[in-house]
Amino acid sequence: MDIAQWRDRIDLLDELLLELLNRRAQCVLELGKIKKEKGQLVYSPARETTILDRIQNLNKGPLSRESIRAVFERIIAECRDLQERQV
Repeated sequence: MDIAQWRDRIDLLDELLLELLNRRAQCVLELGKIKKEKGQLVYSPARETTILDRIQNLNKGPLSRESIRAVFERIIAECRDLQERQV
């Protein structure tokens, strides 16, 4: 493949990532509604640790475990902020 083809492939993957991130955010909002009804806090450090550990263990590279953890820490933080604004 040439540069343009690789860039097209990356653009498509970016679109898929965007769609998945927004679907994740929608799930987080729905979960936030349930937490609110049950009087539960948005922030759950144990759950976040479980998610991060699981994702790191699933990672097969080429990104490092640390890089994947950093990306998901940011995703989780943004989703937590979204959920907190809802409550």
